[in-house]
Amino acid sequence: MFVRSRIAAGAALVVLVATTAACTTDPETGQQRISKTAIGGIGGALGGYLLGDLVGGRHDRTEKIVGAGLGGIAGAAIGAYMDKQERELRQRTAGTDVQVVRQGDDLLLNIPSGVNFAHNSATVEPRFQQTLDKVAGVLSDAQNNRTYIDVYGHTDSTGSAAYNQTLSERRAAAVALYLESRGVQAARVATRGFGMTQPIASNETEEGRAQNRRVEIKIVPIAQSDIG
Repeated sequence: MFVRSRIAAGAALVVLVATTAACTTDPETGQQRISKTAIGGIGGALGGYLLGDLVGGRHDRTEKIVGAGLGGIAGAAIGAYMDKQERELRQRTAGTDVQVVRQGDDLLLNIPSGVNFAHNSATVEPRFQQTLDKVAGVLSDAQNNRTYIDVYGHTDSTGSAAYNQTLSERRAAAVALYLESRGVQAARVATRGFGMTQPIASNETEEGRAQNRRVEIKIVPIAQSDIG
């Protein structure tokens, strides 16, 4: 599933500044988290995705979940369920440059360009396969499969907007297919390409462009109330 984005790059930089300023440190893991209050203040489509809006809409995604025979998590148990998954993802991806960010009850994995794709390519490189194997090992576990998974593709500003949009979509799709080939249920997964519209660094330097060429994996708990 490919959904095109037309969100201004400037808005993405606002999100970066706002969420960075509002990070808190988890006393147990020592890792940074972004508070839901801060995310809610961002507003617009970007704020909605940070708060857990799903690619394709929650209703359609939930229908696929039900069709696949997957269950949801009772409301009171969601926090502990995602705590466990966060710990496992941090342990499995330690030393890989993958950033695991907690956003309320959601998780966001930021996978930088150094460990994912070659320049202008949507082929999953062998080094990236090793990283995705670690991620898939957690997500495909029967004890961790009550989550929606959104895969986001991003590029730098080199080249045309149309080219980068298509490239980001192809990269997101390649990651999704790889995760599915490693046992992650397809019903849980959707993709979205953002092209060059959501930079997290300046595109004026090579270092900044490298940061902007990235893949993100958003993990959102399936609540029992979603299933009905």
